[in-house]
Amino acid sequence: MTTVPLTEDRIPVIVGVGEIVDRPKEITEGMEPLSLLVEALTRAEADSGGRLLNEIESLDIVNFLSWRYRDPEKQLARRLGIQPKHVYYGPVGGESPIRYLHEAAQRIARGECSVAAVCGAEAQSTATKAERAGITPPWTPFAQDVAEPKRGAAFQKPMAVKLGVFRPVTVYPFYEAATAAHWGQTPREALAESGALWSAYSRVASENPNAWLKRRFTPEEITTPTPDNRLIAWPYTKLMVANPTVNMGGAVLMTSLAKARAAGIPADRLVHIRGGASAEEPRDYLERAAFFESQAQNAVLRAVMELAGGDGKAFDAIELYSCFPCVPKMARRTLGLGPDVQPTVTGGLTFFGAPLNSYMTHAACAMVRKLRNGATLGLLYGQGGFVTKHHALVLSRQAPVAALAQQTSAQSEADRHRGAAPDFVPEASGRGLVESFTAIYGRNNNIDHGVVMLRTSSNARALARVPASDRQTLAHLLNMDRTPVGSSGDIVGADDGILEWRAG
Repeated sequence: MTTVPLTEDRIPVIVGVGEIVDRPKEITEGMEPLSLLVEALTRAEADSGGRLLNEIESLDIVNFLSWRYRDPEKQLARRLGIQPKHVYYGPVGGESPIRYLHEAAQRIARGECSVAAVCGAEAQSTATKAERAGITPPWTPFAQDVAEPKRGAAFQKPMAVKLGVFRPVTVYPFYEAATAAHWGQTPREALAESGALWSAYSRVASENPNAWLKRRFTPEEITTPTPDNRLIAWPYTKLMVANPTVNMGGAVLMTSLAKARAAGIPADRLVHIRGGASAEEPRDYLERAAFFESQAQNAVLRAVMELAGGDGKAFDAIELYSCFPCVPKMARRTLGLGPDVQPTVTGGLTFFGAPLNSYMTHAACAMVRKLRNGATLGLLYGQGGFVTKHHALVLSRQAPVAALAQQTSAQSEADRHRGAAPDFVPEASGRGLVESFTAIYGRNNNIDHGVVMLRTSSNARALARVPASDRQTLAHLLNMDRTPVGSSGDIVGADDGILEWRAG
């Protein structure tokens, strides 16, 4: 890997973190995302103990989804009264805060800047309440002429959109079912693992003063469907998915070690960036070879394990991205960690809250505090899309012994292990083997329809519907004691041109 000289003015350190949670009594009192950013950055500066905001030379903003701005990075710079050399407002992606932190550290290591900031905020709770009440909040005018960022359906096949499996909550179940079958778990055992894991996240959130939901939930409360915890897409209940309806801002300030010492920041407040890695899967999930693992995730986590001596157990503080249970379940196995893993320092996207793309900004804040309070080596693993984009970063209390690497992509390693994806076909007949599946529910906990991902007799991949009226096939799919993955049934064409699948 290409490196740069290891000198104090080229060693990046995190010196300040700041967070804000906004719970306005009135809709019109709610803070807009840009205001949340200013407050989070102000708090990060106060946390550092230095005067750094007016010296920011690198400014990265995580993509907003709750409010649309024109050139938000320039607007924020004006509010702060600064003119950074690098300003960036990036695309959608839950891994993006980790990527920005990594890239900012690399800029410092190259000598391109000495003070950098990464920040993100959302005001989805207030925005949703305002829309429902027919109120326009007194914020910066919504930029109607700015295109909404591409998401979900923009990258998926028409059949996936027709069947409703183009949103995260309906796509991740394919990984959930496929991984459980691959690991030899019954659906009941897989659900129990998810419940225990999510309960561990909720415990940490209950102790985090910045969390949106400060309550510990039992595994049974999380996995049992009720009117308040409805099923969304099998096997996910509301308490098993990310909660974006929050108002939150987070910010991280970084400097060179030389700058931090000149500012008089105590050594015990400094957190070092040891390194990281990134890789991606194809954006269209139907063009992937398999759903029982992610080669991009594997490559990234193995790369950062090498930074920890090749052992995942060397990390004494971990944040595993938690949009849906299959993600940390896959990650902890790749890291060689058991089911008793402590998977978070923050609280998870369900319980801490999911400010859309910016959860990992808050995870970085929590990790810095954890390291300041005695942990020695921290892992931040972020993920975006549909198990698509992966980025991990290793933080440490100890100063590095080598300069920060500049070439850190693990893409070639991911590609080397990736098998060939089967062709996707919108039409098929004959027998079909279940590769994975889900069932999509309405708000009354009743099934709207099932969806199966199939391998045809020619080993092509197809999607098929299971109508709510086909109770026999749905019972086969939802059997808690035997996975339907690998079972065979008939593919038939429906009157609307969509394939259907019948067990037996």
